[in-house]
Amino acid sequence: MSTGPDPLLEESFDGESLDESLWVPYYLAHWSSRSASAATYELVSEGLRLSIPPDQPLWCPDLHDEPIRVSCIQSASFSGPVGTTRGPQPFRDGMTVSEEQPTLWGYTPTHGEIEVTMRGSVSERSMFAFWLSGIEDRPERSGEICVAEVFGCDVKPEGADFGVGIHRFRDPRLTEEFSTVFVPIDVSEQHTYAVAWKPDRVEFSIDSEIVHTSHQSPDYPMQLMIGVFDFPARPGPDDHTPETVVSRVRGRPIQATV
Repeated sequence: MSTGPDPLLEESFDGESLDESLWVPYYLAHWSSRSASAATYELVSEGLRLSIPPDQPLWCPDLHDEPIRVSCIQSASFSGPVGTTRGPQPFRDGMTVSEEQPTLWGYTPTHGEIEVTMRGSVSERSMFAFWLSGIEDRPERSGEICVAEVFGCDVKPEGADFGVGIHRFRDPRLTEEFSTVFVPIDVSEQHTYAVAWKPDRVEFSIDSEIVHTSHQSPDYPMQLMIGVFDFPARPGPDDHTPETVVSRVRGRPIQATV
Protein backbone atom coordinates (compact mmCIF):
# COMPACT_ATOMS: atom_id res chain seq x y z
CA MET A 1 0.00 0.00 0.00
CA SER A 2 1.37 3.41 -0.93
CA THR A 3 0.21 6.84 0.12
CA GLY A 4 1.85 8.49 -2.86
CA PRO A 5 4.03 11.61 -2.85
CA ASP A 6 3.88 13.94 0.12
CA PRO A 7 2.54 17.34 -0.93
CA LEU A 8 3.15 20.67 0.67
CA LEU A 9 0.37 21.58 3.05
CA GLU A 10 -0.93 25.08 3.72
CA GLU A 11 -4.34 25.06 5.41
CA SER A 12 -6.09 28.05 6.97
CA PHE A 13 -9.68 26.71 7.05
CA ASP A 14 -10.97 29.76 5.21
CA GLY A 15 -13.30 27.98 2.77
CA GLU A 16 -17.04 27.60 3.04
CA SER A 17 -16.71 24.02 4.31
CA LEU A 18 -14.12 21.60 5.62
CA ASP A 19 -12.05 20.08 2.80
CA GLU A 20 -12.93 16.39 3.17
CA SER A 21 -10.45 15.45 0.46
CA LEU A 22 -7.84 16.35 3.09
CA TRP A 23 -9.52 16.04 6.49
CA VAL A 24 -11.68 13.33 8.04
CA PRO A 25 -13.93 14.79 10.80
CA TYR A 26 -14.38 11.42 12.56
CA TYR A 27 -12.24 9.92 15.30
CA LEU A 28 -11.08 6.37 14.47
CA ALA A 29 -14.51 5.64 13.00
CA HIS A 30 -13.60 2.06 12.05
CA TRP A 31 -13.83 1.04 15.72
CA SER A 32 -17.33 2.51 16.02
CA SER A 33 -18.99 4.33 13.11
CA ARG A 34 -18.93 7.70 11.44
CA SER A 35 -22.19 8.71 13.05
CA ALA A 36 -20.91 7.76 16.52
CA SER A 37 -17.49 9.42 16.13
CA ALA A 38 -18.35 12.65 14.31
CA ALA A 39 -16.60 15.78 15.50
CA THR A 40 -18.52 18.84 16.56
CA TYR A 41 -16.96 21.60 14.49
CA GLU A 42 -17.60 24.83 12.67
CA LEU A 43 -15.63 27.19 10.47
CA VAL A 44 -15.32 30.61 12.12
CA SER A 45 -13.42 33.77 11.23
CA GLU A 46 -10.42 32.54 13.21
CA GLY A 47 -10.31 29.11 11.55
CA LEU A 48 -11.64 25.68 12.54
CA ARG A 49 -13.38 25.38 15.92
CA LEU A 50 -13.54 21.88 17.39
CA SER A 51 -15.68 21.60 20.52
CA ILE A 52 -17.45 19.16 22.83
CA PRO A 53 -20.84 20.51 23.96
CA PRO A 54 -22.37 19.00 27.13
CA ASP A 55 -24.79 16.83 25.16
CA GLN A 56 -22.19 15.22 22.89
CA PRO A 57 -22.30 11.43 23.43
CA LEU A 58 -19.46 9.20 24.59
CA TRP A 59 -17.07 7.68 22.08
CA CYS A 60 -16.95 3.85 22.01
CA PRO A 61 -18.73 3.55 25.39
CA ASP A 62 -18.94 -0.23 25.13
CA LEU A 63 -15.20 -0.65 24.48
CA HIS A 64 -13.22 2.22 25.99
CA ASP A 65 -12.51 1.60 29.68
CA GLU A 66 -12.64 5.27 30.69
CA PRO A 67 -15.61 7.35 29.51
CA ILE A 68 -14.37 9.72 26.82
CA ARG A 69 -15.82 12.22 24.37
CA VAL A 70 -13.85 13.43 21.35
CA SER A 71 -13.97 15.96 18.55
CA CYS A 72 -11.04 15.34 16.21
CA ILE A 73 -9.95 15.74 12.62
CA GLN A 74 -7.36 13.50 10.96
CA SER A 75 -5.62 13.68 7.61
CA ALA A 76 -6.08 10.04 6.54
CA SER A 77 -8.51 7.15 6.83
CA PHE A 78 -8.61 3.46 6.01
CA SER A 79 -9.59 0.11 7.48
CA GLY A 80 -10.09 -3.52 6.61
CA PRO A 81 -13.56 -5.04 6.15
CA VAL A 82 -16.01 -5.41 9.04
CA GLY A 83 -14.90 -8.12 11.44
CA THR A 84 -11.18 -7.87 10.64
CA THR A 85 -8.54 -6.46 12.99
CA ARG A 86 -7.02 -4.18 10.35
CA GLY A 87 -7.25 -0.55 11.37
CA PRO A 88 -5.17 2.21 12.97
CA GLN A 89 -4.83 2.71 16.71
CA PRO A 90 -6.56 -0.24 18.38
CA PHE A 91 -6.78 0.67 22.06
CA ARG A 92 -7.30 -2.83 23.44
CA ASP A 93 -6.53 -6.40 22.39
CA GLY A 94 -8.80 -8.22 19.95
CA MET A 95 -10.55 -5.19 18.48
CA THR A 96 -12.37 -5.70 15.18
CA VAL A 97 -13.63 -3.24 12.60
CA SER A 98 -17.29 -2.37 13.13
CA GLU A 99 -17.66 -0.07 10.10
CA GLU A 100 -15.33 -0.28 7.11
CA GLN A 101 -13.85 3.08 6.17
CA PRO A 102 -12.99 4.44 2.72
CA THR A 103 -9.30 4.89 2.06
CA LEU A 104 -8.12 8.49 2.07
CA TRP A 105 -4.51 9.61 2.14
CA GLY A 106 -5.12 13.34 2.56
CA TYR A 107 -1.73 14.27 3.97
CA THR A 108 0.62 11.52 5.13
CA PRO A 109 4.23 12.72 5.18
CA THR A 110 7.33 10.74 6.01
CA HIS A 111 9.57 13.35 7.69
CA GLY A 112 9.00 17.07 7.37
CA GLU A 113 8.48 20.31 9.21
CA ILE A 114 4.88 20.36 10.40
CA GLU A 115 3.17 22.97 12.53
CA VAL A 116 -0.25 23.84 13.85
CA THR A 117 -1.30 27.23 15.17
CA MET A 118 -4.15 26.86 17.64
CA ARG A 119 -5.57 27.83 20.99
CA GLY A 120 -7.53 25.85 23.54
CA SER A 121 -10.06 26.25 26.31
CA VAL A 122 -10.13 23.23 28.62
CA SER A 123 -11.37 22.44 32.12
CA GLU A 124 -9.78 20.19 34.75
CA ARG A 125 -11.23 17.12 33.02
CA SER A 126 -10.45 17.93 29.37
CA MET A 127 -7.48 18.36 27.02
CA PHE A 128 -6.51 19.41 23.51
CA ALA A 129 -3.71 17.98 21.40
CA PHE A 130 -1.85 17.79 18.09
CA TRP A 131 -0.04 14.61 17.14
CA LEU A 132 1.21 12.50 14.22
CA SER A 133 0.26 8.84 14.10
CA GLY A 134 1.50 5.97 11.95
CA ILE A 135 -1.05 5.01 9.31
CA GLU A 136 -0.80 1.32 10.32
CA ASP A 137 -1.16 -0.15 6.85
CA ARG A 138 1.15 -2.60 8.61
CA PRO A 139 0.67 -3.04 12.39
CA GLU A 140 4.28 -2.17 13.21
CA ARG A 141 3.96 1.23 11.48
CA SER A 142 2.12 2.48 14.54
CA GLY A 143 4.42 4.91 16.34
CA GLU A 144 3.24 8.33 17.38
CA ILE A 145 4.87 11.75 17.53
CA CYS A 146 3.01 13.75 20.16
CA VAL A 147 3.77 17.37 19.28
CA ALA A 148 1.75 18.91 22.09
CA GLU A 149 -1.01 17.86 24.46
CA VAL A 150 -2.23 19.87 27.39
CA PHE A 151 -4.73 18.91 30.10
CA GLY A 152 -6.73 21.59 31.82
CA CYS A 153 -5.49 20.37 35.20
CA ASP A 154 -1.94 21.25 34.05
CA VAL A 155 -2.79 24.82 33.09
CA LYS A 156 -1.57 27.40 35.61
CA PRO A 157 -1.67 31.20 35.69
CA GLU A 158 2.03 31.31 34.82
CA GLY A 159 1.94 28.72 32.02
CA ALA A 160 1.19 25.08 31.30
CA ASP A 161 2.75 21.62 31.27
CA PHE A 162 2.82 20.14 27.76
CA GLY A 163 3.10 16.45 26.93
CA VAL A 164 5.62 15.84 24.13
CA GLY A 165 7.55 12.88 22.79
CA ILE A 166 7.40 9.51 21.08
CA HIS A 167 4.92 6.72 21.77
CA ARG A 168 6.14 3.29 20.71
CA PHE A 169 2.85 1.36 20.59
CA ARG A 170 3.42 -1.65 18.28
CA ASP A 171 6.62 -0.43 16.60
CA PRO A 172 9.47 -2.67 17.86
CA ARG A 173 12.10 -0.24 16.57
CA LEU A 174 10.96 2.61 18.81
CA THR A 175 11.40 3.19 22.52
CA GLU A 176 8.68 4.81 24.61
CA GLU A 177 9.86 8.36 25.29
CA PHE A 178 7.25 10.75 26.63
CA SER A 179 7.62 13.60 29.08
CA THR A 180 6.13 16.93 30.09
CA VAL A 181 7.72 20.33 29.69
CA PHE A 182 6.60 23.55 31.33
CA VAL A 183 6.18 26.50 28.96
CA PRO A 184 5.22 29.98 30.26
CA ILE A 185 2.43 30.73 27.79
CA ASP A 186 -1.33 31.26 27.90
CA VAL A 187 -2.87 28.30 26.03
CA SER A 188 -6.10 30.21 25.49
CA GLU A 189 -4.21 32.38 23.01
CA GLN A 190 -2.95 31.28 19.59
CA HIS A 191 0.47 29.59 19.61
CA THR A 192 2.36 27.54 17.05
CA TYR A 193 3.19 23.94 17.99
CA ALA A 194 5.67 22.37 15.59
CA VAL A 195 7.86 19.39 14.91
CA ALA A 196 10.96 19.04 12.72
CA TRP A 197 10.76 15.32 11.93
CA LYS A 198 14.14 14.32 10.54
CA PRO A 199 15.50 10.87 9.61
CA ASP A 200 17.73 10.77 12.71
CA ARG A 201 15.82 12.83 15.28
CA VAL A 202 12.63 14.73 16.07
CA GLU A 203 12.71 18.30 17.37
CA PHE A 204 9.65 19.70 19.15
CA SER A 205 9.06 23.45 19.39
CA ILE A 206 6.51 25.96 20.64
CA ASP A 207 6.55 29.39 19.04
CA SER A 208 9.87 28.53 17.32
CA GLU A 209 11.60 27.63 20.61
CA ILE A 210 12.79 24.00 20.82
CA VAL A 211 11.38 22.41 23.99
CA HIS A 212 12.43 18.79 23.45
CA THR A 213 14.57 16.65 21.10
CA SER A 214 14.25 12.92 20.59
CA HIS A 215 17.12 11.01 18.98
CA GLN A 216 14.85 8.41 17.40
CA SER A 217 12.58 8.83 14.43
CA PRO A 218 9.75 6.81 12.83
CA ASP A 219 10.47 6.12 9.15
CA TYR A 220 7.01 5.61 7.63
CA PRO A 221 3.99 7.73 6.65
CA MET A 222 2.02 9.38 9.41
CA GLN A 223 -1.32 11.16 9.51
CA LEU A 224 -1.97 14.42 11.32
CA MET A 225 -4.50 14.42 14.16
CA ILE A 226 -5.89 17.49 15.96
CA GLY A 227 -8.49 17.14 18.65
CA VAL A 228 -10.13 18.05 21.91
CA PHE A 229 -11.07 15.43 24.51
CA ASP A 230 -13.32 15.32 27.57
CA PHE A 231 -13.22 12.72 30.37
CA PRO A 232 -16.60 12.93 32.14
CA ALA A 233 -15.69 10.60 35.02
CA ARG A 234 -12.92 12.93 36.19
CA PRO A 235 -13.51 15.90 38.51
CA GLY A 236 -14.59 19.02 36.70
CA PRO A 237 -17.61 21.02 35.56
CA ASP A 238 -20.34 19.23 33.60
CA ASP A 239 -21.45 22.37 31.77
CA HIS A 240 -18.10 23.44 30.32
CA THR A 241 -17.58 23.14 26.55
CA PRO A 242 -13.93 22.28 25.82
CA GLU A 243 -12.68 23.64 22.52
CA THR A 244 -9.67 24.19 20.33
CA VAL A 245 -9.57 26.72 17.51
CA VAL A 246 -7.08 25.98 14.73
CA SER A 247 -6.05 28.90 12.54
CA ARG A 248 -3.34 27.25 10.42
CA VAL A 249 -1.76 23.91 9.59
CA ARG A 250 1.46 23.89 7.60
CA GLY A 251 3.67 21.08 6.30
CA ARG A 252 6.77 21.10 4.15
CA PRO A 253 9.79 18.89 3.45
CA ILE A 254 12.85 19.15 5.67
CA GLN A 255 15.16 21.76 4.25
CA ALA A 256 18.56 20.39 3.23
CA THR A 257 21.57 21.88 5.02
CA VAL A 258 24.96 22.45 3.46
